[in-house]
Amino acid sequence: MSLLLGIVEDDLSVLESLRNYFSQQPEICEVLAADSIEDLLEQLDEALVPQVLLLDIGLPGISGTEALPLLKDKYPAMEVIMLTAYEDVEHIYQALCCGATGYMAKFTPLAQLKEAVLEVARGGAPMSRAISRKVLSHFRPTPTTHSDLLTPRERQVLQGIVDGLSDKEISTRLDLSTLTIRTHVKHVYRKMQVNSRTQLLSQHLRGLV
Repeated sequence: MSLLLGIVEDDLSVLESLRNYFSQQPEICEVLAADSIEDLLEQLDEALVPQVLLLDIGLPGISGTEALPLLKDKYPAMEVIMLTAYEDVEHIYQALCCGATGYMAKFTPLAQLKEAVLEVARGGAPMSRAISRKVLSHFRPTPTTHSDLLTPRERQVLQGIVDGLSDKEISTRLDLSTLTIRTHVKHVYRKMQVNSRTQLLSQHLRGLV
């Protein structure tokens, strides 16, 4: 895996720390660092678009939330992980609805941020544990939700997704192979009428799961 990673962070010390760390990772071929959306847009061109973007939500000028739908519209293949101090459900829901693929708490250990970046590149939708707990506290299933169609095992897999676990972590939790977990995930997607973890989490936040 060789990724072009983008980082937008207005705290220059944090931005430099992230840039230095990811520049040394073998999976990252190049890091595009910016301290604002305006700075990012000046650096972007059609030949140099990050596959994954770490985007701070609390930026001066255009905020990360405001910029997210604009970036997704112009660069639909770019996956965006919101990197922020905000952990309330409203911010999470807003970011997911605007097209965020993941949502990580600011100052998450660098090794965990790297795993989140790689998880997104593999098609996942990571959330930090702190944020997952916030989401979990708002879990309000109802008798009319699609989740009634799930088998007990599929419900366990769904719970793992809501907890922010990767397929590998769910397989460890349930003592099943990763291939089996991926099959269950496909069944969950089909029954819940979604195509990705992002859509599933968005339904969850709206109380539809």
